[in-house]
Amino acid sequence: MTTTAGSMIACHLDGAVATVTIHHPPANTLTPELLSELSQVVEAVAKDDAIKAVVLTGTGRFFVAGADIRLLVSISSSQEGESIALHGQAILNRIESLEKPVIAAINGVCLGGGLELALCCHIRLVAEGSRLGQPEINLGIMPGFGGTQRLPRIVGQSKALELILTGDSISAQEAKSLGLVSQVIPPEDLLRQAQGLARKMASQSLPALRASLRAISRGADMTLPEGLAMEARLFGGLCESEDKREGLAAFLEKRQPQFTDR
Repeated sequence: MTTTAGSMIACHLDGAVATVTIHHPPANTLTPELLSELSQVVEAVAKDDAIKAVVLTGTGRFFVAGADIRLLVSISSSQEGESIALHGQAILNRIESLEKPVIAAINGVCLGGGLELALCCHIRLVAEGSRLGQPEINLGIMPGFGGTQRLPRIVGQSKALELILTGDSISAQEAKSLGLVSQVIPPEDLLRQAQGLARKMASQSLPALRASLRAISRGADMTLPEGLAMEARLFGGLCESEDKREGLAAFLEKRQPQFTDR
């Protein structure tokens, strides 16, 4: 089933997997209107327990080419610029905080705000031939939707500084070597493989998915002892779940588990 969330975003539901596709030709730029539609889709996905995994992609040669240049030109004060940055950050933070895996299927050019959007996803797959980067410095500005914070945490401070301070883009293969993406895939196979990965995750217990995502995302901001204590609490909570009993029974009986997400 395909539902149209708005004029620039489509959401296709296949079982427990939602494929969210950005379609804003020619370059899928992040206009205020597109960000508003994206926010609505994210909230709908968050509230729908039937959806257990998400694939986020673009159309044509672009994942997202960046922010709307006309919007950037129109900013005339520091207060307005800060407000726009905080609004974009809030939407991307919401994606990152979803307790359902979000897979970015980067189908082409992924620059500026597009890379920041990919960075907030939990897993990133990229098509061969894609280019990724933070070119904002070339416009006399800097990343404002989280790039200066998420990129160093993923690729390390030195490489993040190199990319952000030069504005240079990198290839799909270099992105993989840096750990920025986990797989480089032929363009014609990208969406199919991303959806297959999402289906595999969606076949798992939703409480276990949520707890695992929570442990990893929140643990990144904790000390190791704090993170370990949180992991133990979450593990303990899952030990009382119906899905834990079903998973262990299925293993002992040599069959596939039938999780009920309870």
